[in-house]
Amino acid sequence: MGELSLVTLVVIAVNVLVSFKGFSKQTFFNKYKFNIAEIKGGSKFQIFTSGFLHVDTGHLFVNMLTLYFFANVLIYNLGSIAFLIIYLGSLLLGNLLSFYFHKNDYNYTAVGASGAVMGVLYSAILLQPDMTLGLFFVIPVPAYIFGIGYLLYTIYGMKKRTDNIGHDAHFGGATGGYLITMLFAPWVFEAHLLMVVLLAIPIVILFFLQRTGYI
Repeated sequence: MGELSLVTLVVIAVNVLVSFKGFSKQTFFNKYKFNIAEIKGGSKFQIFTSGFLHVDTGHLFVNMLTLYFFANVLIYNLGSIAFLIIYLGSLLLGNLLSFYFHKNDYNYTAVGASGAVMGVLYSAILLQPDMTLGLFFVIPVPAYIFGIGYLLYTIYGMKKRTDNIGHDAHFGGATGGYLITMLFAPWVFEAHLLMVVLLAIPIVILFFLQRTGYI
């Protein structure tokens, strides 16, 4: 953690360039943001392109800072290609889950790399569950406790829908990171089996709540 590899630099650079283009040109932002009505009308590319746009510099900074801290855990354990696949796969799964939950809300729009970044974060937790994260950059919390707690909070946010946070994209991204990591690193079943089971609990809860109509 903390070292900027070439592949991480490229991902951050693409996010920065696309986001600043969106900041300066509203037509560009509107064309490539996640928009349910336009996606249903044929603009399927927005499911991908919206993951490189951000609302403002603060939104961009938080996502890229999180990516900076955790990307190297994936790169060190799995390699650069796997990191990119996890990043992009998490981005797509996050936005596809958003589409699933909001497919009838034609006013729903969203942007941000949060789904992709959450996928990287949860992949890092699965690969290195003994990490300690700084909650609010101050309070030390075991990585797996943070992971489980955040996904449970995300389910709560998806149920309430009382804020402007894309909880479903976060959840889909985290799930993508979790599942794709196990494809690349089946050794986690032996090395971190308890973590594999614990991190699966919120995913099972969401599936149950959706199947029973509570979400």
